[in-house]
Amino acid sequence: MKENESIKEKEEKENRQTNASEEEIDRPGRQFYIPSQIVDEFGEKGRDHLNKKPRAQFLLALTAGSFMTFGAVFSILLAIDIQAEGLFYLMSGLGFAAGYAMVFISGAVLFTEVNVLLPSYLFNKKGLMKVNIYKFWLATYLGNMIGAFAVGLLIQMSGSLSDPFYSELAVYVDKKMKFLDYGVKGWFEILVSGVLANWLIGMAAFLTTSARDITGKILGTTLPVVLFVAGNFQHSAANMGYFSMGILSMDQYTWYEYIFFNLIPASIGNLIGGGILVSLLFTYAYKEDIENTFGMGK
Repeated sequence: MKENESIKEKEEKENRQTNASEEEIDRPGRQFYIPSQIVDEFGEKGRDHLNKKPRAQFLLALTAGSFMTFGAVFSILLAIDIQAEGLFYLMSGLGFAAGYAMVFISGAVLFTEVNVLLPSYLFNKKGLMKVNIYKFWLATYLGNMIGAFAVGLLIQMSGSLSDPFYSELAVYVDKKMKFLDYGVKGWFEILVSGVLANWLIGMAAFLTTSARDITGKILGTTLPVVLFVAGNFQHSAANMGYFSMGILSMDQYTWYEYIFFNLIPASIGNLIGGGILVSLLFTYAYKEDIENTFGMGK
């Protein structure tokens, strides 16, 4: 009797092991992070950025700004002489996605990405040194602007680009500055457009963080970037790239018009779009998951 029971127990153990093996075969590991993991990762990245030395923060901000100008240049080069509107937007968006991919994968510090990462840290993590946050935000913004202008200057000095590029650049800049003719209404429209732009860039950061391989990160970056470029949504960091080339090669607009009638309202909208519509929204949607799984506030 005991021998029969022993054989039965052995068979049940073997069956459990077989089932476990089958589950391992039939259910491969996920190739992406779930949303609560992404939100928690945003907070960790925000903390890591703040903990860097000011020198490193500024250098990474310069790097991100330089990638914005490269992205702006590439977006124009890919779309020159394309008459089909849909294809024009697609190629332009793909060009700019190269700049964002370099930012996200290299760990460079972009103002509009920080608008998602730092609020996520504020909402999720305790013990934040709030005195440093505004300095960091300002240093990132100025670093992006200086980096974008420096690369624009180098490109101009290189003489690498032909006349068709500058003709196309004028079209891009005019689209960005079209709000100038509408006064206060135009200023408000840029702000709202900035909200939409950083909502999409926040989702680009979301999808890129979700991916666990380089291909997934590039695809996750590309789709929202193509959308915001096609929609002419006002993204301050991207506009720095276009304006850095425009201010060096065109005299239609002045530097203060670029700043006060585009970059400032766009930046305010970018803060709202990234901080509220991405960071705050997902933080509170997945609040319990983050608390239970990751130990919120540790």
